[in-house]
Amino acid sequence: MLVDRQASKPLGAAAKTYPVLVVVGPRQSGKTTLCTATFSEHPYASLEDPDVRRFALEDPRGFLEQYPDGALLDEVQRAPELLSYLQGIVDTEPRPGRWILTGSQQLDVIAGVTQTLAGRAALVTLLPFSYDELARAELAPSTAAELLHRGLYPPIHDRGHDPRGWYGNYVQTYVERDVRQLISVRDLSTFQIFLKLCAGRTGQLLNLSALAADSGITHNTAKAWISALEASYIVTTLRPHFTNFGKRLVKTPKLYFVDPGLAAWLLEISDPNQLRSHPLRGPLFETWVVSELLKGRMNRGLASNLYFWRDRRGLEVDVVLDRGDSLIPIEVKSGKTVASDFYRSINRFAELAGAAAGQGFVVYGGEREEKRQNARALPWSEIGQLTAENG
Repeated sequence: MLVDRQASKPLGAAAKTYPVLVVVGPRQSGKTTLCTATFSEHPYASLEDPDVRRFALEDPRGFLEQYPDGALLDEVQRAPELLSYLQGIVDTEPRPGRWILTGSQQLDVIAGVTQTLAGRAALVTLLPFSYDELARAELAPSTAAELLHRGLYPPIHDRGHDPRGWYGNYVQTYVERDVRQLISVRDLSTFQIFLKLCAGRTGQLLNLSALAADSGITHNTAKAWISALEASYIVTTLRPHFTNFGKRLVKTPKLYFVDPGLAAWLLEISDPNQLRSHPLRGPLFETWVVSELLKGRMNRGLASNLYFWRDRRGLEVDVVLDRGDSLIPIEVKSGKTVASDFYRSINRFAELAGAAAGQGFVVYGGEREEKRQNARALPWSEIGQLTAENG
């Protein structure tokens, strides 16, 4: 089933202005499906195909000359040298929407675009389905636990794959293919242990020293491996907001998986019922909310404006949206019943931030919306209200 993607709007708009469109995101997030549906008239070439890649690497000019009217080039990080040759073609004929590129490795693709196609290319990041996209297609899980267990990767929902088998294959393919390209890993089993330990820390402050010690690797190796996971859109980090409220603030970033289903699989959660009492239900729920907020921005072609706020005493706001003229505090609670202490951090943040603080939100695991003086409590299934307001 073809699910309408919210990112199609900024992609279509960019095609009217830029000669090159670059769609990046994790493997299996739907980049190829989106691009082939949006630009069905473009010839298609996958650089994952060994023969195609060999031609592109050995004779880049000849390869590109096959496509006088442009093309959709899939997984362009496999032949990044093509970007330099595209620059000359685009400068000669800067026709909008001519070249569509996709990539699954953030560092290689974005660096190449920045260096060779600056001002000529529009960049769109496509993450797995948002909850709203699934809801509109009538594919959304009926419970938060099921959503956290299944995650939001397209093949699980539009093709009906069992998440247990699919995530196992995904991790194996990712580790064997992408990790070897991004970093030199001598022992892949150690990296897989590292990946599972990261899943156990989703939604927590990133302590590289402790993570390295638990994984049996050096601090520098842990730092490089986290960068590799970010570059391939497996994890993301939230930076602390440094607005000075007269308190000593924590400066360490927080670690999140981009998809809660992948984290749940790595934590060996094989059934949604396990999440009812699982100690990491809260962090997994928070992971999902952060990913939805991130998708809300990315799907509009906007950069992330997500931060968190925490002082040395432990007072924390899970997410702060920096809208430029206001700061929106968001608390995330996996419980199904609204409690008065859900609002404690938001109220304190409003006192400290003063006029800079906008109305806060609590996203929780229940079903009823509630309004308080400084905040609104939104059920998990109404997350779209919040992502729409952050557009």
